[in-house]
Amino acid sequence: MKQRLDIETWERKEHFNFFKTFDEPFYGVCVNVDCTLAYRLAKQNKCSFYLYTLHKALAAAQMITPFKLRIENNEVFIYDRIHAASTIARSNGTFGFGYIDYCPEFNEFITRANKEVERVQNSNTLDKATCWDLIRFSSLPWIDFTSLSHARMFSFEDSAPSISFGKMTEKDGKRSMPMSVHVHHALVDGLNIGQYIDSFQELMDEGK
Repeated sequence: MKQRLDIETWERKEHFNFFKTFDEPFYGVCVNVDCTLAYRLAKQNKCSFYLYTLHKALAAAQMITPFKLRIENNEVFIYDRIHAASTIARSNGTFGFGYIDYCPEFNEFITRANKEVERVQNSNTLDKATCWDLIRFSSLPWIDFTSLSHARMFSFEDSAPSISFGKMTEKDGKRSMPMSVHVHHALVDGLNIGQYIDSFQELMDEGK
């Protein structure tokens, strides 16, 4: 479900009208997140650490309203719930796109996600997204990156965030990994990225 946002009464009306005209309205940040507890709990639950992280990342997105905003035909809509479009690796070295609905209940989410992973790994297509209520996720577990950019099709009206995770490293008993968050500046400000990252880190530390 979605609702149209009244741009005329929106406190960010001027910001929206300013940034939506940019040739490149997307910007991003890279941070390191602590995943010590999250990694241990994922292993205890015998589930993919990436899917564990994906659930927390989606849960954080539900908390931050700007991450649920999308531009459609020059109007802004707010979605009730945001889901995941994620790259999924295949054994032949390629990848496909998987689509995983968010579910607050962890075990149900993991069950759904594992089914989608299996489907993509047994296919050879890309299955590009046709809906708006998504965040695009990807993982680069080979690279402890400090910056990241994304391929973009400028003719396509896109306003969905992109979130990527990098190589996990360990030092002094603590595990961490880089995370990049790219957003559309007509919808999301730096304050909101900070709120999102804080919420995500709190969820990774909760152990639930």
